[in-house]
Amino acid sequence: MIVLLSPCNYVTFRDPLVAPLRFVIRQTIVSCFVVGLIFFLSSKLLQAQSNSPLNRPPQTPVGSPQPAAGLGIMAGSVSHDSALVQVRLSEGDELVEGDLPGAWGMIEFSLGSAGSEQILLARAFPQRDFIARVKFQELIPNTTYVCRTRLGLDLNHLTAGPTVTFKTLPGPDIAEDVSFAVVTGMNYAKFHGDSRINRTRSAVKNNTKLPQPYSGPDKKLGYPGLATILKMKPDFFIGTGDNVYYDTPDDPRAVTMTEMRQKWHEQFIQPRFRDLFAKVPTHWIVDDHDYRVDDGDNSGEFLPLPETGRRILLEQLPYASYEQPAARTYRTYRVSKDLQIWFTENRFYRSPNVMPDGPQKTIWGKQQKAWLKETLKESDAKFKVLISPTPMVGPDDLRKTDNHCDVGGFQHERDEFFKFLKENRLDQQNFFIVCGDRHWQYHAVDSTGFEEFSCGALVDANSRLGRMPGDPAGTDPDGLIEHLHRQTERSGGFLLVRCDAVSQSGVAKLSFEFYDELGKLLYRTTKG
Repeated sequence: MIVLLSPCNYVTFRDPLVAPLRFVIRQTIVSCFVVGLIFFLSSKLLQAQSNSPLNRPPQTPVGSPQPAAGLGIMAGSVSHDSALVQVRLSEGDELVEGDLPGAWGMIEFSLGSAGSEQILLARAFPQRDFIARVKFQELIPNTTYVCRTRLGLDLNHLTAGPTVTFKTLPGPDIAEDVSFAVVTGMNYAKFHGDSRINRTRSAVKNNTKLPQPYSGPDKKLGYPGLATILKMKPDFFIGTGDNVYYDTPDDPRAVTMTEMRQKWHEQFIQPRFRDLFAKVPTHWIVDDHDYRVDDGDNSGEFLPLPETGRRILLEQLPYASYEQPAARTYRTYRVSKDLQIWFTENRFYRSPNVMPDGPQKTIWGKQQKAWLKETLKESDAKFKVLISPTPMVGPDDLRKTDNHCDVGGFQHERDEFFKFLKENRLDQQNFFIVCGDRHWQYHAVDSTGFEEFSCGALVDANSRLGRMPGDPAGTDPDGLIEHLHRQTERSGGFLLVRCDAVSQSGVAKLSFEFYDELGKLLYRTTKG
């Protein structure tokens, strides 16, 4: 018999037959002690984390007003088996002196039918700008879900809130028709008109006089292009950056967290955003104007600092759950059996723009670049689409140095990447580039054969005519790039990408369609 007295003491025996058993017990006791110590330390660490302002929701103050959901509801980062859903609680549903004050409260998110729904709870509080976000997991691919909300000051006083409908991606095993809209350049100040915009500076940077703001009777509803996209019923919406403009106007521009948050509030409170996001899930990328400043990198001590830009981005947009404060913003989705898409992060990891171009200069950073190459090689999707916030082909304005097609910018990394694609025969595997940033639409073919589709500015007042191949004021003065489509009249609009699983020819096809903001088809091309 062996009698255990404590985790550190036990009765010993001289009998050699018992010695092996004694050894096992000793090892077991030591193991239990170590496991217990690890558990104790882990619990203390979790307790410390939960006590931090961002991880331990404070209690709703007594006397707080009944919350509303002035920005509506948004689903984001929807994959074949998971989705994020978020709501910002507010004091009412109208701007007050240009902003929408937040409100304390609790939100119940329910997904599915009665008796089989997932129910998640989240609290809204100031440290997260009163945004409550939850993640639903173990969803069924290619399935339409409805997420309903109830909101209030506490769980005992919840009333009906906004509802969002979204469809999970088909994923790698299902061949299904899929479509998505791609936008950039959603400039609130230019659309609504702001007398503080410096017209001279705007003309220099945009190669055109500042267009007149929108004047239609539906102006209060927001951008007409959003209503057009909603009518087309895409499976998801992609904002490729410049989703808000911290630097329009540029004097004063948004530099504090309060000012930066205000830009998102005034943007998403517009009724056409609320209508669209209630029916169409979203994916997001950041670019310069919604990170720091025009063409900005991570150098310089001016405000907003890079860490502030990153924090606001991850707070306002459904990139990841709040339990991932350092979430990786570059990612890939296997949309369907036929289609895979990649989103790159072009601001967080970049070298300074002024650094001489060469092997060490990078937009993507070493880790992201390795990930991009590896996942491209691993993919067996028929169509591979890289969605970048900035162009790789162009051409662009010669004065710029902040993207892959700019002279003195990051052409070396672009050329090395195109070489990799050719060496791995990805140039023969329906690889295409879709980009934002540029305020005009085009379909460009590089001298290497790679094709790029620029979605152009969504807002008409933020659009311009672009640089053409052969233009000495552009990045392709020798005319080596071919434009199969370019705008001859300035207009806002968007790109719609359709993947048809089975076309009339019996094989999958990928179509790129350019529209103006009112839904006029400007150009279409089909691949595959």
